[in-house]
Amino acid sequence: MLLSAVLCTLGVESQEDWAGFRRYEKANVTAAKGAKAVFMGNSITEGWANSRPEFFIENGYIGRGISGQVTSQMLARFRADVLDLGPKCVVILAGTNDIAMNKGFISIRNIAGNIFSMAELARAHGIRTIICSTLPVYDYPWRKGLEPADKIIELNALLRDYAARNGCLYVDYHSAMKDERNGLPEKYAKDGVHPTAEGYAVMEAIIKPEIDRAAKAKKR
Repeated sequence: MLLSAVLCTLGVESQEDWAGFRRYEKANVTAAKGAKAVFMGNSITEGWANSRPEFFIENGYIGRGISGQVTSQMLARFRADVLDLGPKCVVILAGTNDIAMNKGFISIRNIAGNIFSMAELARAHGIRTIICSTLPVYDYPWRKGLEPADKIIELNALLRDYAARNGCLYVDYHSAMKDERNGLPEKYAKDGVHPTAEGYAVMEAIIKPEIDRAAKAKKR
């Protein structure tokens, strides 16, 4: 069990299901169509839905996070796990595993490009998009020495600019949660990456009003 958890954090999946289509295949069949929001992401999103199911259930949200995933994998499964569910909006929180090089090197611009592509697919299907800042990280415990803090700031600047120019909402978790090193303080993430209950509480207070705003907004 411990080995599988480690492999998942590192982004090691079955070669037969690289994108993780099977993870939510059965759940997607029975999921309510037209949910208020689908949350697309990695272990931060998966852990959120698992540790705070009441937040998702009470608000009509659906969690579609897969631990260890990079943006290329999320883009590949975006149709199955978001578009086919027809939500009012999608909340995209992604990029940290790309910067951690879970699947090898990818440039900041190409990480952003994968997120932009998800947003454009959502728009083409009448789904409003909320792009979230990547959470601050000072160092990855499973791949130390990459100095991710400034790379995350660079990525977030691209995401913020894209959202402003393309009618997406941008949610800035980074500014609300960073410490003096541009990482996550221990109260928000014991390992510096994955939020604690207190960390998720901060995120919930930020994201819920934005989802409500997105759900009421007129389609562009």
